[in-house]
Amino acid sequence: MHERHLPASPNWYCSRCSDINSKGVFGFGAKNTVYLLNVTAASPAVTGELAGHTERVSGFAFCPNEGQEHVCCSTSDDKKVKIWDAEQKTLLKEHNVHQNTITAVHWSPVQKLLLVTGDEKGIVVCYWFSSNDTQSFFPEPRTIFCLSCSPHDENLIAVGYKDGMIAVIDISKKGEVVHRLRGHDDEIHALAWCPRPREEPLYGRSEDNADGSSGVTEGAEVGCYLASGSRDQTMRIWSTARGKGVMTLKLPFLKRRGAGVDPTVKERLWLTVHWPKERSSQIVSSCFGGEIVVWDLMKSGKQKWSLLGSSSDGQNHSRIVFNMSSFRSGDRELLLSTSMDREIKCWDLASLECCWTLPTLGGFVYCLSFSPVGTGCLALGVGDSMIRVWNTLSIQNQYDIKTFWQGIKSKVTALAWHPLKEGSLAFGTDDGKVGIYEVYSNKPPQISSTYHRRTVYSLSWGPPVPPMSFGGAGDKPAYSLYSCAGEGVIFQHDPWKLSGEASNIDKLIRDTNNIKHKMPPHTDLSWKPDGSILAIGNEDGSIEVLKAPMLKLLCTVQQHHKIINSLRWHHQHSSQNELQYLLASGSSNAIIYIHDLRSAIENPSESLVSVTEPFRTLSGHTNKITGLAWSPHHDGRLVTVCYDGTAQVWDVLKEEPVCNYRGHSGRLLCVQWSAVHPDLIWTGGDDFTLQEWDVSKQEHITPPKSKKRTEMEKKRAPQKKPKKKKKVPGKGGMKAEESEMPLGDEVKGAAGSGAEEGQSDNEEEEEEKENTDAPSVTDRSRDSSVDTRASDRLHNGEKFSHAVKREVKEEKKRDKIDLSLKKRKPRSILPLSTSMDHRPKDELQQDCLTLAAVRHSHGRSGTCVPGAGDHIQLGLFTDRDALYRMMQEEEESHVEAAHYDSVLYLRLWRGDLIGALNLAMEKGELTDHLLGLAPMAGYQVWLRTVEAYVKQLCHHEQFLKAASHLLSIHKLYEAISLLKSHQFYREAIALARARLQPDDPVLKDLYMSWAAVLEKDGHYATAAKCYLATDSSFDAAKVIGKKGDVTSLKTAAHLAQITGETELAHSLSLRCAKDMIATQDWTAAQDVLRTQDSLLGHRLVFSVNEILTQRLADTDVVSWSSSSSHWWSSSREEVFFSAVFRVWQREFGVDPADVHKLKTLHQQLKAIENPPLTTTGPVKQLLSHISLDVTLCALSELLCDWSSVVEQLLRALSRASEAGNFTLMAELSLLLFPHGLESVALYKQKLDPSDERSLAISQSIEAFVCYPFMYEKCSNGHHLTLNDGDEEKRNGEAQSDGFWKILLSEAHADLQANQRAVAEIQKRVSSLIQQHSRCKDPETSLEGSAGETGSESLSVLTAQVAEHHKALAAVPEHIRKHPFPDVMECCIVLLHMEKTL
Repeated sequence: MHERHLPASPNWYCSRCSDINSKGVFGFGAKNTVYLLNVTAASPAVTGELAGHTERVSGFAFCPNEGQEHVCCSTSDDKKVKIWDAEQKTLLKEHNVHQNTITAVHWSPVQKLLLVTGDEKGIVVCYWFSSNDTQSFFPEPRTIFCLSCSPHDENLIAVGYKDGMIAVIDISKKGEVVHRLRGHDDEIHALAWCPRPREEPLYGRSEDNADGSSGVTEGAEVGCYLASGSRDQTMRIWSTARGKGVMTLKLPFLKRRGAGVDPTVKERLWLTVHWPKERSSQIVSSCFGGEIVVWDLMKSGKQKWSLLGSSSDGQNHSRIVFNMSSFRSGDRELLLSTSMDREIKCWDLASLECCWTLPTLGGFVYCLSFSPVGTGCLALGVGDSMIRVWNTLSIQNQYDIKTFWQGIKSKVTALAWHPLKEGSLAFGTDDGKVGIYEVYSNKPPQISSTYHRRTVYSLSWGPPVPPMSFGGAGDKPAYSLYSCAGEGVIFQHDPWKLSGEASNIDKLIRDTNNIKHKMPPHTDLSWKPDGSILAIGNEDGSIEVLKAPMLKLLCTVQQHHKIINSLRWHHQHSSQNELQYLLASGSSNAIIYIHDLRSAIENPSESLVSVTEPFRTLSGHTNKITGLAWSPHHDGRLVTVCYDGTAQVWDVLKEEPVCNYRGHSGRLLCVQWSAVHPDLIWTGGDDFTLQEWDVSKQEHITPPKSKKRTEMEKKRAPQKKPKKKKKVPGKGGMKAEESEMPLGDEVKGAAGSGAEEGQSDNEEEEEEKENTDAPSVTDRSRDSSVDTRASDRLHNGEKFSHAVKREVKEEKKRDKIDLSLKKRKPRSILPLSTSMDHRPKDELQQDCLTLAAVRHSHGRSGTCVPGAGDHIQLGLFTDRDALYRMMQEEEESHVEAAHYDSVLYLRLWRGDLIGALNLAMEKGELTDHLLGLAPMAGYQVWLRTVEAYVKQLCHHEQFLKAASHLLSIHKLYEAISLLKSHQFYREAIALARARLQPDDPVLKDLYMSWAAVLEKDGHYATAAKCYLATDSSFDAAKVIGKKGDVTSLKTAAHLAQITGETELAHSLSLRCAKDMIATQDWTAAQDVLRTQDSLLGHRLVFSVNEILTQRLADTDVVSWSSSSSHWWSSSREEVFFSAVFRVWQREFGVDPADVHKLKTLHQQLKAIENPPLTTTGPVKQLLSHISLDVTLCALSELLCDWSSVVEQLLRALSRASEAGNFTLMAELSLLLFPHGLESVALYKQKLDPSDERSLAISQSIEAFVCYPFMYEKCSNGHHLTLNDGDEEKRNGEAQSDGFWKILLSEAHADLQANQRAVAEIQKRVSSLIQQHSRCKDPETSLEGSAGETGSESLSVLTAQVAEHHKALAAVPEHIRKHPFPDVMECCIVLLHMEKTL
């Protein structure tokens, strides 16, 4: 499917999440998908995936039965078991018998098509695939971690539990436990049966011999050995014949273990075991830090084990290994292993060496970047906090990848290679960090001391700008590093001194261009490859084009209405020099615009130019655009990626789609065109994969429709778990805390973590949860009676929990009724002394005697202390000291019972107001009553009490009340800050307005902060009010117009006009009018423009457009109807230009005598550039462009500038011709030249005879007038010399009889022939170059002579191109520059006319 493919990382902490069949197909679970690989000893190849689970895949296994190797199964946390056909990649069957999370799975090697699964509650389910029958067992009330079916007895299954016990059960006896194997004291991670059926003697220490004197187990017994690996760092070999352990293997402490891995830390260990089929005396196990060990059970001491990959460094895994499986490939037995280091390794069990390593990805692929210096060196930024650098041209190792993680603590969201310095790679992260890695050294990265507040979206190397550009040539770097992040700021970093403070380029832009208003947040930047121009994309959809080094604003592009996600300049080495000025932009509105900025860059205007018409529009995607890349091998070839899950290749110049790639299962985030191969493209997305694909091999042309994308997203969306209620004895039911699985992004505003660009328009990228910890399963202690009942009822297929729940509910209901009948007595403040009054009569009478003795003995009462201990009740009847002692004990009792309100009353009664307040502040029990008493204790105590009460109120989210109390202690600014920090902007502003001075900066900050929040949430009108309140009228108008509909634009333009923002009002009014014209609402468009005197020129253009549209309404050109139009546009009797002049004079006040005004209008309209449209361009847009040409022609005629008149007329005709609209060109020639060549002759008479350029233009006009006439003659079957009276009347005798002399221009024929020849040779040269590149491919076998012939042909073709260019240079410029109908086409038509007659 793909030549190379980096899949998602295998899931962690699963007992069996990968497996391989006898045909070499390897499958593993990654996230909620199963990936399939074809494995050989040379290399792996990803062949596809099995998608269908909604949560993490927890197990995967192939069926080992002969003839059923293509059948496999997967289990998931969604509690479903699915059976798949790995060859067809289709779902065969599924069942959801399990009610709890599935933790173990295995196919029976003996009993055909029997699948056994176990879950965390101890349930074992047997599923017969052929009959679709299931049977459940409950052998032990423990958490299952793994299980394995015996390869020799079809009824025996070994089950490993979390507490270290192993049970061997017999499914033919209803799951009866045959053996309980005890010896491990922690989780059982893996079980493996010996492939040999009999228990042959083993060398080792038997479990029966405590003294360790045994050397060899005696005798071969019936049964089978079973190996187990546990978290307690040991492996054990068990005899199932005797039900005892026969050997214990302790993991060796290897010096090769990775740094920082402590063997005593059990959390760092996962001990998996694998017993190869053809090696009954050897077991393979994982070790502490990623090593894999082969144990020889027939040897002893240090000879017992061997380490895989010990011959050289770098072969072993660097972190713990989870799963292993083996198969035979030819004469070699290969072992596959998966690890926490996100690598899949293949080992040769004979040589113990690593055959190959396949890296995998543990996060979204956010960014890709090919090195401009190191050819074929591709850098990947991934959401697992690592950078990968891939040498894609390596011949020995197809996956030659280095991983960099030092200094990176978050997702890598942006990358950029240095343009000149080899190996210097800049990176940006989700936490706002920017740094530079030297990939060819072992040094940690340099990190910039300036951090962004949000996700770094874009990095770019460019020339230094002030203040960094100041100084001598040796004092500054040749390139600066620019970073753009989610908070909308672009920083310039000094790569020589990243520890220094970075500069915000907004300050330079403001100072250079004298900008006073608020600048929109930036979202992307792109330097032109020659470093002369910087393009900046903004959150409001605008693009600013600035000239280095002072960042002078040349123009703004106002085409997108949503956030700009990606900007890319066309490469410099194009055969057409003008293509280097093309800028591609993609935003959240799913449309890509191509802008031709040549005029704005080469001929900058003194006033700011606003570009509102794109050079090309590429539409077809159905969601936000996330990445763009120009092909370095072609002219005008662009690839785009989108949230619709596809990559689209475009031919920009033709405005046509080339192909569409749909190999990903998620949203795409980045794309790069191969720097070496013109047909290869690399794409990465939120499906955790990087894919390489061929443009020429794609079967789709355009992206899928929106409905299909919606269905795809529904399949990918995680299903929310239903929240369950847990019954806790003695407490009410509680809802279990459950974590929701985010959809993924790790996305702009993503990229990021959490919520960068939130779904829909303000989508944010989120990341899939990583399996970074072992599954935590809670063991519940139960009574033996409950266990027995559970076992019986589960065995019979019932759930015993329903009866228990029903009993608890009924008991609670009865308790509730009883409580409601009783009237609760208020709690006593003196409960201890009160309780003493409820003793027996004799004790109460004794109290009287004791009290009398105390009162009459004058304190000499022996051991009796009234108010304390057993005589606490007497404190109420003696002196104050006794009462205080009684109150003290009562307080202590209340504190223990958490009855703090009673303690407060006692302290208040005792007069200890400060003590009461201190206790209330400490326990958070302050009330308005206590606050009212606080002034009695002094001002400082009251102040401290109010501050504590404010904190208490904030803790209970009573922020308004808290702010009011802050006002009572004269903390006005703190009260405002409190309201602001908790999003009470309206209340904070009301308070600030009422109490602060109008010019206080805090008030402005409140308005601006609230406006930013409102703008982000889409409340544009209220945000505009905030801006107006701070006199930021420019921002107010822009935010109202941000919605982009006609009403909003009209309101925004009016607001800008009222507030004196003339240029903005001009731009918004024009944009609004254009939207109205798109719906053919001519009256409303003119009404909008009428409010702006500076838009008179555009009003004239629109009037010409309306008249032109009405004149063409009866033809095939205009197929739509106008929603409103002016009365003056419907008259058709008058000549076109006469009608235009009459309307201008009467309706718009254009005086032909006012030359100054006419020149101003002409200059204003001439600054507008409309790029040529392709054949797929809309007719309405084409008419708009032609209307501008005709308007300029009419103004030139009023100014008597006849050379400009004929130039604009030719431009109007040729524009229709270049767009391929023959009907429009024919109708336009009739409107502009009603008398045919006679009308042209009138213009020629007014030209200067010495002006060769104008005469050449008039010749081209004559040809375009004759061109449709030629086809009309041909369709009517007229002979070349035949004169038609009607035709003569309309076109004149010259046109009727001699039009062919005009069309068959020899000079133009030579020019066009040479141009065609050059194009054909260039096409052949390109084909030869592609053949030559394929010859270098070792898989392509070509003869050596073919290369020599290609080389010879190339030299011949080069010489031919030079000859044709020489001929083209000899053609006069006035002929070469202006368009002319195709002379060869005219010859063919005329020959056809001769032949038919």
